[in-house]
Amino acid sequence: MDQKFLDVMKHEGVVTIVTINAQPAHVVNTWASYVKVTDKKLLIPAAGMHSIEQDFAADNHVTVAVGSKEVEGTQGPGAGFHVHGTGKFVDAGDDFDEMKAKFPWLSRVLEIEIDDIEQRI
Repeated sequence: MDQKFLDVMKHEGVVTIVTINAQPAHVVNTWASYVKVTDKKLLIPAAGMHSIEQDFAADNHVTVAVGSKEVEGTQGPGAGFHVHGTGKFVDAGDDFDEMKAKFPWLSRVLEIEIDDIEQRI
């Protein structure tokens, strides 16, 4: 896991989740402070995100965009990343229970298995 990416995730900001198989692409947002980062996954509480969930029936590839102006990037202040991976929604299990305890309003957890993390800025 890239340390600069982890540093970006420590700062509050918008996290954008995009599926590209729909026409047009579906885009949803959440907050960085809601996202749990593990060695291989992102865990994101979901109350809505129904368009993303419907897209997964055809193709569960997803891109997540995150950034912070508080972290030094490639061109000066501000670093941003694209996370590519595959997603699924879970509504039971240890990860769900842990996230539900922190975010009682969630109905599911978006679990993204990370394929790669690419620094963009």
